[in-house]
Amino acid sequence: MSQIVREIQAPIQEEMGTFNKKFRGFMKSRVLLLDKIMGFIVKRKGKQLRPMFVFLTAGMTGQITEATYRGAALIELLHTATLVHDDVVDDSNMRRGFFSVNALWKNKVAVLAGNYLLARGLLLSVDYGDYHLLQIVSNAVREMSEGELLQIEKARKLDITEEVYFEIIRQKTASLISSCCAVGAASNGAGPDAIENMRVFGEKVGIAFQIKDDLFDYGDAKIGKPVGIDIKEKKITLPLIYALQQASWTERRRIIYIIKNQSNKPEKVAEVIKFVNISGGIAYATRAMHQYYEEAQQLILPYPDSAYKDSLLQLLRYTIDRKM
Repeated sequence: MSQIVREIQAPIQEEMGTFNKKFRGFMKSRVLLLDKIMGFIVKRKGKQLRPMFVFLTAGMTGQITEATYRGAALIELLHTATLVHDDVVDDSNMRRGFFSVNALWKNKVAVLAGNYLLARGLLLSVDYGDYHLLQIVSNAVREMSEGELLQIEKARKLDITEEVYFEIIRQKTASLISSCCAVGAASNGAGPDAIENMRVFGEKVGIAFQIKDDLFDYGDAKIGKPVGIDIKEKKITLPLIYALQQASWTERRRIIYIIKNQSNKPEKVAEVIKFVNISGGIAYATRAMHQYYEEAQQLILPYPDSAYKDSLLQLLRYTIDRKM
């Protein structure tokens, strides 16, 4: 864990420690193979940004309660289920630098493990009557699925407009972060206005986060994500959309032809990256990212000063300053 993430976690350090113990308990299974897989998943957890959003928003808008722990666990269980299933769909053998579940236990076991995580999340909410939290998170999972399918549909034709791009990332990425923030507020009994405010805050954070991720594709190879991977996968992101809008008809046709037919050639991918840079696509996407960052910031500045608020502002800043 980086120093900046440790600093952000400071006000909720004790809660995060308690959460990790509770989360492992929520995943327990009497089936030895399944429990072994659950233990493997817990050990390879990432920066834990999602639970951090839940606990910080709960602390800023009221108090951290037992429902906050369950809400954070629900999000992690359902999100982890989607990641396990994604690795099967993508035939991916690695996740966060570790072997994926399907790489170690094959696809059938991975799909069943994902189903188990989904069921555990649903039962956790039903058993404690957290139906309001379950509704928020289930809506996010639906949106994530729709966003993925919309992206697949548009990738086939390479006809993504800026409007469609923002709808895809709102559903694919921002819906999950917005659910974290809404759950944080809802878990402490905050009113509908506060919950909605936190939902919108999380959505703007999520959009800024995804634009930052898309910008990495045009950066340098020192970051965690390989440069040009989106182009190779025929994903049309904001820097490229803007560059294509500025190009002449012939230039646009040439670039789209490369993406459709030659994206497996490193020199052709480098050509597209150079085109986007020269056309101002990077600068345009960076401005859009900062706009969403500033709009998100304005939504939480009116809250009373607290360590939770300070850390949430830091976490917001981290989403656009991170190196990977």
